[in-house]
Amino acid sequence: MTLVIIGAATLERMEESVAVFVAAGFERIDELDGEGEGDFVLGVSDGGAELLREADRRAIKYVLVHDGESDRHDGGSFERAHHRVEAGQRDELAHHLRGRERPLITCLAFGYKNGAPADAALLIDARFLDNPYWVPELRPLSGRDAAVDAYVMQQPAAAELLDDVERIVRRLLPLYQEKGRMHLVVAFGCTGGRHRSVVLASRLAARLRQDEGIDVDFVTRDVD
Repeated sequence: MTLVIIGAATLERMEESVAVFVAAGFERIDELDGEGEGDFVLGVSDGGAELLREADRRAIKYVLVHDGESDRHDGGSFERAHHRVEAGQRDELAHHLRGRERPLITCLAFGYKNGAPADAALLIDARFLDNPYWVPELRPLSGRDAAVDAYVMQQPAAAELLDDVERIVRRLLPLYQEKGRMHLVVAFGCTGGRHRSVVLASRLAARLRQDEGIDVDFVTRDVD
């Protein structure tokens, strides 16, 4: 079962996005109690912070998508989204998130200043590493750039962390599968979600892609 919660700044935008997911084969539900076997989509507007807190309280697993500009709500779907999309990206994401035969691991980079994702299977705080932000020539770059990657990975603790996280993920994945959970989010956080977390999420994704039995996403939530 896959539950996708979609938020947007306006009701119209949310409805447009939900309609794309329905066309891709999701069944629309209007409340958290409506879930069951299959793929479901639930739309929220005005941030949806209360509904998200309720889902977290009840340990309901979901993928949170925010469509378009910020909803400007603390704890809302824009702050906490696993995926932020524009209109042209809706259909591809909808098909990607359909129920799966193979497990999907999302390696997510995020910034603590914009809030931590609530349903990560593993949440790793990378702020103990030296920050490229304080190196003038690296500040305008991101973890996707080779110079930032090199700066982060020259720190022995970065490679040690990746070794440990990879080992944990590979150990836990079959246990989650036994419980029917086919999508795991491994989230790396740093202050702004631009440098350290991006390098680590990218590196972990590259390692996991060597396994043909799983699908891997690399998502930079707070970097365009």
